[in-house]
Amino acid sequence: MITSLPPLITRRKLVEPLWGGTRLATWLELPEPRPARLGESWQVFDSNPVAEGPFAGRTLAELARHYGPALVGARAVARYGADVPLLAKFIDAADRLSIQVHPDDAYAHRVEAHTGFHGKTEAWYILDAAPGATVTYGLKRPCTRAEFAAAVAAGTVEALMAHLPVAPGDVIFVPAGTLHAINAGIMLFEIQQKSDLTYRVYDYGRCDPKTGQPRELHLEKALDVSVFAPAPRGVIRPLPLAPDRDLLVACPSFALERWRVARRTGLAVDPGSFEILTVIDGAGAIEPEDPRHAPLVLRRGDSAVLPASLGACSLRGPMTVLRASIPDLEQLAAAARAAGHSEERIGEVIHPG
Repeated sequence: MITSLPPLITRRKLVEPLWGGTRLATWLELPEPRPARLGESWQVFDSNPVAEGPFAGRTLAELARHYGPALVGARAVARYGADVPLLAKFIDAADRLSIQVHPDDAYAHRVEAHTGFHGKTEAWYILDAAPGATVTYGLKRPCTRAEFAAAVAAGTVEALMAHLPVAPGDVIFVPAGTLHAINAGIMLFEIQQKSDLTYRVYDYGRCDPKTGQPRELHLEKALDVSVFAPAPRGVIRPLPLAPDRDLLVACPSFALERWRVARRTGLAVDPGSFEILTVIDGAGAIEPEDPRHAPLVLRRGDSAVLPASLGACSLRGPMTVLRASIPDLEQLAAAARAAGHSEERIGEVIHPG
């Protein structure tokens, strides 16, 4: 019986939408020929197959069904069952994305149950941004559903939208129901719930290059789930928990931290949740304490899954990694208090729901 699973790296899924660019393929150092319009790299997703090691070729979904809490963790199983409930991706927006919105769990599980997806709350870590780059983020002022629908029909909805300037290192929290768009000139890392439920509200009259027809909108569903008000937060200030360890954002669906690994650094995986480590700068390795598991070498742009049963391991740099998991929010808040932060400051970063 396997009591400890090794670190896993999966084959990324590449997505080439009409708004994609060329920076991400270069940044990831993909082999030639590279995609001409790479918009997304799905780093960790339940249908991604493991790339190497004893589970090579098996998908994360298969492993979750077979190993349950040994892979995804007891807390994750209690909330979502034997499921991999997070999706980690990179996005490169050479052009602006559509104005869109995502449903919450309740709506997704009721209306979109056939998809197997959860709702979609997400957070962005800005990797690169052109001078003056912005994201579309909520509305400038509250309005009614009818007023918003009329603006979409009249082609004036952009006048209702708020814009937030962004720069490298910024963190933006996008709860389900937030009307939003990533605009041109931005490359980012996104952690989100496992979902591809996107309801387009407005797409600037663009046509699908394959069909020549306007891209599909999903207005009625969007109207059902949207919050017709300004977004409650802007750029989130990191919350230092320890030297070289910052909590970037946390909610019931995920927590995201930034670790700067200058030397060998210990990490103990919480048996309540699997973790996703993504290298955004430098290179290094994950070295499990369990001698049955070989070290996993990582370079910039790699994402590794640390099973909940992995136990203790070491990170070897120099590298900067983003660490995502299904959190115990009370435990995180206690760690923040122990680091000397006020309740007000903690509330800026930890969102209970």
